[in-house]
Amino acid sequence: MSSAANSTANEATANGVGTVSHGPILHYRRLFDWIFVVFICSGIISALKPSPYDFLALIVAPLWFIGGFRIHRSVIFILMLWCIFEIAGFAALMPYWDEADPRLYQLQSLYLFFTVVFFTLFFSERTIERAELCIKAYTVSSIFCAMLGIASYFNVGGIGLLWSADEGRAASTFDDPNLYGSYLTLAAVYILYTLLLGTTKRTALSAVMLAILIVGIFVSYSRGSWGALVVASLLMGIAAYSTAGTRQRHRIAVMSGVAVGVAGLSLFALLSQPAVRTFFFERAALAQAYDEGTTGRFGNQIRSIPMLLDRPAGFGPLRFRDFFGLEPHNSYIGAFANDGWIGGFTWIIITMSTCFVGFRLMFARSPYRSLAQIYWPVLFSWLLQGLQIDIDHWRQLFLGFGVIWGMEAARVRWLSRQPRTASPSESDRKLCPAGPMH
Repeated sequence: MSSAANSTANEATANGVGTVSHGPILHYRRLFDWIFVVFICSGIISALKPSPYDFLALIVAPLWFIGGFRIHRSVIFILMLWCIFEIAGFAALMPYWDEADPRLYQLQSLYLFFTVVFFTLFFSERTIERAELCIKAYTVSSIFCAMLGIASYFNVGGIGLLWSADEGRAASTFDDPNLYGSYLTLAAVYILYTLLLGTTKRTALSAVMLAILIVGIFVSYSRGSWGALVVASLLMGIAAYSTAGTRQRHRIAVMSGVAVGVAGLSLFALLSQPAVRTFFFERAALAQAYDEGTTGRFGNQIRSIPMLLDRPAGFGPLRFRDFFGLEPHNSYIGAFANDGWIGGFTWIIITMSTCFVGFRLMFARSPYRSLAQIYWPVLFSWLLQGLQIDIDHWRQLFLGFGVIWGMEAARVRWLSRQPRTASPSESDRKLCPAGPMH
């Protein structure tokens, strides 16, 4: 049975419904799946403003909503929080509506709000099939993006660095090296997962793809992206090992060594070049020049806290820079600065509740555990990055939120259909086969 067929069968079992065989509906699904793949792949194009991703979002979401959808009770809480967060942002904007930058920033936030609503509802149905389709499309486009980033960094064919505002750092099809490096993390963790669990039939090819992604992340020289890759990989490996059987644990241990070897060889080859090695040690320093001092990144954050305590409405969207000359470089302080106290506390509740749901999905038995062990560690690493950089307008962040809460809706629905009298061992046998690739 193919991976797609397995996913369809698994989803039908998990949700307690049969597969749909009606011709028109099936054709609509296939057509929409292809459009969705193009939509996800276009996420790598960020240097253009607006990007193809933004245009396709205006097509994909309405096209899917027209086909009908359901709102599961388990996502009402998070959707209400997103609504409160947006309302708080617009309330904070009102005194500065005539200022172009704050107004544009808040309108972009509204657009991202609609995308997270779409993703949450979209992944609540046919969850396994759609999450697999999404991760595969995301990975293919990320590998292309990484190859272009590497080629531009090493000036292959004379193309030089693309759209990078920071000299010496690759950004590929993005306009920010930090965003570019972090974007690739999800694909790298997915490839690593398939190697550890043996769910790929092309081990050598997967190892090459992993090496490409690791090098692509490295040449972004983003400390946050490096840290995100390490944190997400470790968390995924721990979760996979702790929930695996004895035979799988042996493979995970062996393949973890292989993965470390691939990463080590890739980095050794890069660091053998003097210029790369010098720049690496400059960037690897715990604090850069712009981080230190009263007017540095951390100094601004500390100075802003007493000011925000006196301003329930915050500074207003994108107005932190008017006070300190820089962005907050901390999405949690930024939430209070941009959206006021209500928005700030709402953002913290969104983050903490998603952490609770994400960790539970990753360890609790369900048909969605394997996919959660890929998606959640990466989303968690991005949320950690929010402590040292502004992530609140990262489009992949809202994709991650949507996938996790969509899985939670599917898990609750699946759990409600399990026989209450079944023993733990009987419930385990009802689970779908682990692994997103077969």
